[in-house]
Amino acid sequence: MADIRINAYEGMFLFPQTVAADLQSATDHVLEILSKGDAEIISLCKWDERRLAYDIKGNKRGVYFLTYFKCDAQKLSMIERDARLSEKLLRSMMTRADHLSPEQMTAMEGRQQLSDEIALRKSQPATEAATTEVVSASAAVVVTE
Repeated sequence: MADIRINAYEGMFLFPQTVAADLQSATDHVLEILSKGDAEIISLCKWDERRLAYDIKGNKRGVYFLTYFKCDAQKLSMIERDARLSEKLLRSMMTRADHLSPEQMTAMEGRQQLSDEIALRKSQPATEAATTEVVSASAAVVVTE
């Protein structure tokens, strides 16, 4: 019978910028992919929203999620396969996280900040739309003068 080797991994998941409107679904998707591979999640955080170096599937910007997790080395290929086949993800990358201690991985936990951001974005759609209209109206005034 084969040895079960549990290793710590770092996973980076890249979503299109459109996911910024619904961060909860992106978080749930990452958790679903990892749970299918029986991974024990150490930390999960929204890492960054940034411009991509080149277009990926027509997207110029993306949202990155960073995770640290433990799983059986043989099940990692299943997690990578699920991530590659996902239509919601643009890219993903898994690497061994031997360079970090468990304390450092736990310190990267950002689920509370992520849930705060999700709640904040849900409460602000009307405010953002009004701000966008004011900005575009003032830009139109500047252009016409």
